Amino acid sequence: MGIRRETIVYEGPGGPFEGVAAWDDATDDRRPGVLVIPNILGQKESDTVVAERLAKLGYAALACDVFGQGKRTERNTPETSRYMDELNADRRLLRGRLEASLAALKALPVVDGDRCAAIGFCFGGKAALDVARFGGDVLAVVSFHGVYDRPDYDSVSPIAAKILVCHGWNDPLGPPPAVTALGEELTEAGADWQIHAYGGAGHAFTDRELEDTGSGFGFNAAADRRSWQAMQNLFAEVFG
Repeated sequence: MGIRRETIVYEGPGGPFEGVAAWDDATDDRRPGVLVIPNILGQKESDTVVAERLAKLGYAALACDVFGQGKRTERNTPETSRYMDELNADRRLLRGRLEASLAALKALPVVDGDRCAAIGFCFGGKAALDVARFGGDVLAVVSFHGVYDRPDYDSVSPIAAKILVCHGWNDPLGPPPAVTALGEELTEAGADWQIHAYGGAGHAFTDRELEDTGSGFGFNAAADRRSWQAMQNLFAEVFG
């Protein structure tokens, strides 16, 4: 008995999609579920590891797929942003795929569908914010070094999900005006929100495979540790 991982294939707009779920199979009890939304590269082993870390905390997690089964990219190639660009250009399509992914999480027998959250990294951080914006049935969302531009549809008001934004202050994709605009947006939408800004950290500060070369991108151990703890604090608040 221990942490179990299982490949989950599910349908959605432009699917099928393939994610990986993780939970502690020492008990069959239903528990809170967490949707893990990947970065620009799509669902991969590091996202599954995040799901397993959440499983060790007592949650069930689904490292989801919003690009499509078999659609993944590698770093530093002309195709790196191919699938992300398609969804950035069609935020309503992204919404449909996030809704399908959330439904797949809630369909897991070990998940309490009334107690769910969504977290995301980089592009996935933007997507997690969109889950709150469109009124996805979650209690909380966490954006790790996300991107903050609004979708081209109106957000629900008030936004019900509690929002935590973990931001690297040196992130060139999220300069101070973008951070301020996000705070203003969430305030206008009546959200319960927090923005934690980490000095000395940039974009992708949780990515252990990306060395920080001082360019505003790369792993930062302190920000990684502090943001993960902040997420746990929020989950303790909303899940009890």
